[in-house]
Amino acid sequence: MKLVDMQVKDYLELLKSDAPAPGGGSVSALAGAQGVALFMMVADLTTSKAKLEEFHAVCAEAKEKGMPLYEELTAGIDKDTEAFNLIADAFKMPKETEEEKAARRQAIADGSLAATEVPFRNMQLAYEGLQLAQTMVGKSNPNCASDLGVAILNLRACVYGAWMNVKINLPSVKDADKAKYFEEEGLKIFHDAGSIAQKAFNDVLTEL
Repeated sequence: MKLVDMQVKDYLELLKSDAPAPGGGSVSALAGAQGVALFMMVADLTTSKAKLEEFHAVCAEAKEKGMPLYEELTAGIDKDTEAFNLIADAFKMPKETEEEKAARRQAIADGSLAATEVPFRNMQLAYEGLQLAQTMVGKSNPNCASDLGVAILNLRACVYGAWMNVKINLPSVKDADKAKYFEEEGLKIFHDAGSIAQKAFNDVLTEL
């Protein structure tokens, strides 16, 4: 059963067990999906109010652009666990002959690349989500300001958590060009997302 199809309690029971996956990567993706879902909720609770018409355009745009982010981050919850399982399965492969050793090395390399690509993509998605949430600060239903703040915190958690998963897998990425790209672009996203989230969250606090 996919993680996204589980009951919340069952998912949490699995998470707290000694099973190595789901782990931090899937949790990060879930945080990102929650963040987008929350600011989409705020958008709906703004556009449904005639007295907040001046904010309708901003919120409608955020919701429209947020939907594909939500869908991909939701899918990323399972993709991260699947990528981890690729590595775990690769390490279990036989290594008696040279052919087996070569196949095992390739499987580990392929799994490590996937385990880096997935959280990197989740970083990108959450970063885009943060940019959308920021546009809504001060331009959405003031009764939902705390919800928007929580959305921002969840999106930041996704970026930060996914970045750690990228970092821990980078040493195993054999393609030097790809490893360099993940390192440089990931670091940019990490720092920029942190700045955006901090400012947006501080601005939300002034509304409370």
